[in-house]
Amino acid sequence: MARNNAPKIELTAYDDLFQTDESRAEAKLSKIRDIPVSQIDEFPDHPFKVLMDEDMQQLVESIKRNGIMTPATVRLKEDGRYELVSGHRRKKACELAGLETLKCEVKELTRDEAIIVMVESNLQRSTILPSEKAFAYKMRLEAMNRQGQRTDLTSVPMAQKSEKKTSREKLGELVGESQDQIRRFIRLTELVPEILQMVDERQIAFRPAVEISYLTEEQQYTLLEAMSYNDATPSLAQAIKMKKFMQEGKLTGEVIQSIMEEEKPNQREKPAFRDERITKLIPKSVPKGQEADFVVKALEFYNRHLQRNKAQER
Repeated sequence: MARNNAPKIELTAYDDLFQTDESRAEAKLSKIRDIPVSQIDEFPDHPFKVLMDEDMQQLVESIKRNGIMTPATVRLKEDGRYELVSGHRRKKACELAGLETLKCEVKELTRDEAIIVMVESNLQRSTILPSEKAFAYKMRLEAMNRQGQRTDLTSVPMAQKSEKKTSREKLGELVGESQDQIRRFIRLTELVPEILQMVDERQIAFRPAVEISYLTEEQQYTLLEAMSYNDATPSLAQAIKMKKFMQEGKLTGEVIQSIMEEEKPNQREKPAFRDERITKLIPKSVPKGQEADFVVKALEFYNRHLQRNKAQER
């Protein structure tokens, strides 16, 4: 019997035969799935805070009633676990609601792509702290620069490089800030945590904080002590003066204290006493600046009272 040497013809699968280009592309998209919360790791150095506020409580109640309406975004790590790219508030709310899984969209993202998605998704928040913008802009700009370097090395002709916008210009256009403002925000990442928190709490204005960021860590902590002692924060003029002294190598602790002792229009009047045990005993009717006289008279009266008692005991 003759052997059939004719080549085999592989038939296209029925489902593939009737697939459109659109459905094929759709099949390649990341899938939505429920992932155990225990398998999802936080994004490294995530700059945005997850606050336990009223909005979080409302989100928890909504998830209890309706579940997760908008999936979080994660990427698969090399160790088989997942990394949360966007949806940190949703993940925390799920944990508070007692849910063991989080509805997620799994995307194939590089580290830099993940940073860009993370920053973009969180910049949609209605309220963003200066510190959050500072570290988010820094992370995204660094990611854009790394991507730009790879692009330049592989595909951009030398003649086009000079015509390209800088990463800071591109980022400014994307987030609606000037490139100078982007630079100022990123300077805030050089502040020590205590001063950066004061910026977030609006105790220190933004522009003075930018100038303070040029001071060394030791000088910033010296400034913190001076601010506490004088019960005042530096004005823009004072911050610029300190920066200038620092650049000249002349910014000592004495100079910082001297600058902070300067009077300025918006400076709060310094209280005569810092101890609350004393200040709460001074009547509000005592005029400002006369608290010390009131305390001295009160002590003189008390001393006379002690002397009278002592004389009666003899």
